[in-house]
Amino acid sequence: METKKSVAVIGGGNIGLAIANGLENANLYSHENIYITKRRIESLADYKKRGFKISADNKQAVKDSEIIIVAVQPKQLDEVLKEISEVININKHIVISVVSGASVKDIKKSIGKDVPVVRAMPNTAIAIQESMTCLASDTKTNGALKIAKKIFDSVGKTLIIDEDLMVPATALCACGIAFFLRAIRAASQGGIEIGFHSEDALLMAAQTAKGAASLLVDTKSHPESEVDKVTTPRGCTIVGLNQMEHNGFSSALIKGITTSAEKAAKLYTND
Repeated sequence: METKKSVAVIGGGNIGLAIANGLENANLYSHENIYITKRRIESLADYKKRGFKISADNKQAVKDSEIIIVAVQPKQLDEVLKEISEVININKHIVISVVSGASVKDIKKSIGKDVPVVRAMPNTAIAIQESMTCLASDTKTNGALKIAKKIFDSVGKTLIIDEDLMVPATALCACGIAFFLRAIRAASQGGIEIGFHSEDALLMAAQTAKGAASLLVDTKSHPESEVDKVTTPRGCTIVGLNQMEHNGFSSALIKGITTSAEKAAKLYTND
């Protein structure tokens, strides 16, 4: 179900490339309708071979597209927005920003035009259509928000939230994927210690984590109700859980998320 519109991913870093891959893999946009821009395009040679439009010219990419996804570092945002502002058409374009910390108001101020702006916070699982993406705009009746939701629904699950929750969403979803990956790595290392080869232990840990997450998403049950199903009196599961809690498992994860949120709030400043 390809759309005829073109999308420009401004910033061909890890998250920008994950978005481009996800949009193509979801069959929402064909690669020839996806621009990817980067100052040094040599690293995007493989994407060029696959048929993506690769460019170092942000302005041209914006001119030739309707949907602009800004995926640069916070420190680069103002420079990039000012660069493309002269070719932004408020009747043609919508801007979707995945830049941590920059509000809709900040983005419109840097562009200098009342263009529709949506903030999105996906994670790198977008490349395989498994992202958790939070969306926000200055109004929930914004037509651009509906377009953004359609885009990100095709590459995972979405949740429209109030804009003041976007920084916490960064910590829980975007940073959070790394937290869960580290937990899976730790589980696989435990598997090695009890006798499995490393590749087998990683597969077992990753698939078990995937199954646990799917149980919650698909059945909408609470984690503890699923935990109760596998913990029996004097059993091997409860003794392992209690040992983890004695060593601060839950509190460490909670503290990691709150600390990341504090840092995310300070990543972008618009002086």
